Amino acid sequence: MNIEIEKSWKKKLKNEFDKQYFISLMDFLNSEVVSQNIFPPRKLIFNAFNSCAFDDVKVVILGQDPYHRVGQAHGLSFSVPSNVPKPPSLKNIFKELSSDLGVPIPQSGNLIRWANQGVLLLNSILTVREGGPGSHKGRGWEIFTDNVIKKIANQKENIVFMLWGAYAQKKCISVSKKKHLVIKTPHPSPFSVYRGFFESKQFTACNKYLLAHEKQPINW
Repeated sequence: MNIEIEKSWKKKLKNEFDKQYFISLMDFLNSEVVSQNIFPPRKLIFNAFNSCAFDDVKVVILGQDPYHRVGQAHGLSFSVPSNVPKPPSLKNIFKELSSDLGVPIPQSGNLIRWANQGVLLLNSILTVREGGPGSHKGRGWEIFTDNVIKKIANQKENIVFMLWGAYAQKKCISVSKKKHLVIKTPHPSPFSVYRGFFESKQFTACNKYLLAHEKQPINW
């Protein structure tokens, strides 16, 4: 099966594409697009990988599934295209970023600038029906992204895993805290942001760790 994905990831994940769960997942998506609007657009499903090669990954930020409204999802977790209003969680991420680093809140909600510096903006589930959050849950994406996380955790060193909320923390429970920096906070959703996401200073902690391990810090 020919998957359009950045070459270093294609090499790392080539065995996944031939497994029955992934073939079934692709068959499901092919049937979905006949009768449903699916987000993100097909050409952007693997945008997180195409924007951040395996060798370049320094930070992993894990979301759950894509935004489910028209024009929002473009294959990067928590991110929206530049001309799209920022969703509540992203607004809160930027508030903490500004508080932590003393920088202005970014005008654009497009996080491609993070991805291009080595931040893998990975959703656990890579597609969704319009207006149907969680609608592609249990179809195989979770298996795929579990294996992505294992590849990073096992084959790389000194990666920063920024895990926001119980879902992300559970998915990355096997990541070694001796080998990597694991930052756990509540989700930036308005329902939980005041439980410890705000004032977490995690962007500073991330960059300090990268510098300590002779890696270029992220220009957040």
